[in-house]
Amino acid sequence: MPDLNDATRGRILFGGDYNPEQWPEEVWSEDIRLMREAGVNSVTVGVFSWARLEPRPGARDFGWLDRLLDLLDANGIGAVLATPTASPPPWMGARHPETLPRDKQGNVVWYGSRNQFCASSPVYREYAARITEDLAARYGSHPALRMWHINNEYCTYCYCDETAAHFRRWLRARYGTLDALNEAWGTAFWSQRYDSWEELIPPRQAQYMINPTQGLDFQRFTSDALLECFTAERDIVARHTPDTVPATTNFMPLWIGQDAWKWSREEDVVSVDIYPDPKDPFGGAYNALIHDMTRSQAGPGPWMLMEQAAGPVNWRGVNHPKPRGMNRLWSLQAVARGADAVCYFQWRQSRQGAEKFHSGMLTHAGERGRTYQQVKGLGADLGKLAEAVGSGVRAEAAVLMDWDTWWAHQQSGRPSGKLDYAEVVRAWHQALWTQNVTTDFVHPESSASDLARYRLLVVPNLYLAGDAAIEALVAYVRGGGVLVGGFFTGVADKDDRVRDGGFDARLRELFGIDVLHEWWPLDEGDTVGVEGFDGTVWSEDLDLLPTAEVIAAYKGGELDGGPAVIRHRAGEGAAWYLSTLPEPDALRGLLARAAREAGVRPPLDRFPAGVEAVRRGELLFVLNHGQEPVTVPVDGTHEDLLSGAVHAGELTLPRYGVAVLREVVE
Repeated sequence: MPDLNDATRGRILFGGDYNPEQWPEEVWSEDIRLMREAGVNSVTVGVFSWARLEPRPGARDFGWLDRLLDLLDANGIGAVLATPTASPPPWMGARHPETLPRDKQGNVVWYGSRNQFCASSPVYREYAARITEDLAARYGSHPALRMWHINNEYCTYCYCDETAAHFRRWLRARYGTLDALNEAWGTAFWSQRYDSWEELIPPRQAQYMINPTQGLDFQRFTSDALLECFTAERDIVARHTPDTVPATTNFMPLWIGQDAWKWSREEDVVSVDIYPDPKDPFGGAYNALIHDMTRSQAGPGPWMLMEQAAGPVNWRGVNHPKPRGMNRLWSLQAVARGADAVCYFQWRQSRQGAEKFHSGMLTHAGERGRTYQQVKGLGADLGKLAEAVGSGVRAEAAVLMDWDTWWAHQQSGRPSGKLDYAEVVRAWHQALWTQNVTTDFVHPESSASDLARYRLLVVPNLYLAGDAAIEALVAYVRGGGVLVGGFFTGVADKDDRVRDGGFDARLRELFGIDVLHEWWPLDEGDTVGVEGFDGTVWSEDLDLLPTAEVIAAYKGGELDGGPAVIRHRAGEGAAWYLSTLPEPDALRGLLARAAREAGVRPPLDRFPAGVEAVRRGELLFVLNHGQEPVTVPVDGTHEDLLSGAVHAGELTLPRYGVAVLREVVE
């Protein structure tokens, strides 16, 4: 398989989405001049150009794209060429309304925006295949081509009759027989037993709560249906392209609609779009989570930051610009955590359309604008970091992330609708990030040998715990690993069937728990007292095995004196269990204690608050996320690749400052 190294060719890719079809061709030469001045070496083209390429069914207008790709190649700028299938032209919806998605209530989702396609529609798929085939045949060997970009931000849901038929085929393949499906779905409840495959439908608007496993399976199916669209186009372009041209599609960050573990196995390059709010005090932590997750899905290996904003976006209630230095900081943070491509939406800010107030690398202010000048500076910085390209990020800790669990939490009828799986994962990762514990993410059914690479494994929540996952976790701890698990874990199997005792017996034994009496979820904003801190979101009434150690007990209320945080030795390792979500400082402290027990050390022994330190290959990235200058102790003598300065014993970083250090051997 080709990979990102085939596209980078020893340098970090730098650029963004380029939409020249929005501009007169006389503007193109100015774009090229400014790109070259900024160090841009890669642009993504054609993402939303289907109506231009195929103005009516079967017609083709490739002339403008011929001229564009030739122009890019003549100026040393590579092209990430997109299949335009994320945004079908209006003629498709008008002539073929069956290609338009329908919502749960059966309402048509009309054209006039983007992503208005039903992934199960054979008509949509046929048109998508034809335009992809023609693009690949024409440009598969073009010298400007560096990578294929398939579709864009797959995110469509549909509940139409075509989707229903596709869902039934998917269910047949999964279960084989109706008896197996009825058993998995628990259809004895509420008289839901199915006697014919034709009776099965998507979880449309119903009188009351739907069958939770039906909802879970529809999430799985939707992810798979979209993946079928991706792989169909990927396979078409591969037939026409040298085996050194990889293919990707861009994930949305922490997006529930795609099982990114499954998708990433089908991609040559794993790429993602990231848009944290500049006003978020933990925007850097959010970035790091997405970076670590994407790097892990890539192998772990180099990955591509496909989109970010050079300034404000346009879809929040209030869209804040980035303060000076933040764009550079967050871009270099991505490189620190394994990115070999730093790109934006988009190159030139649009003057019309729904995103005309979404920033570009070249804003409405033009080349004299502050944003473009900062982009130029970033391009110069990235040009100094070729030594980082292709190198890895070493992590001694891992976070377990599971899309099945996430999907199950979306179903109705749970103990609490306030348990937000993504926010729980973010809180645990952030607690590690603030301590400069570099983490990978792992799949829930990673083997025990894969998990053994990590000294520390944290599982913020694994509500749906399959047998393979449970056995791997037990083997990991018994083999010497340190595991920290979170509340409401091990409750159900992969069919969302509650396990005996409400908590899998193997995990209860691992964590030192004898009986789970009751879950005690908390109202939003409420807390529960615990020795030394307050718990949030959740609490549990537990009895322990005699061999378990109580790290912290509940104080007051119904659970007074009961265990809140538990540690239990098992084999050569130890398992911790947190039956509540501790407030941030307490969660940091508990995970720091577990990390020390596991022998996990940050890259720097001492660091001020807000300073991030990450090792990538032989380089040490030090980043100041704070708004004030800081002095950072760094043992030894190092050269900063960005500034050329040599630092002995310490370095001072301005607000949002970054240093990339190579040790000087005397």
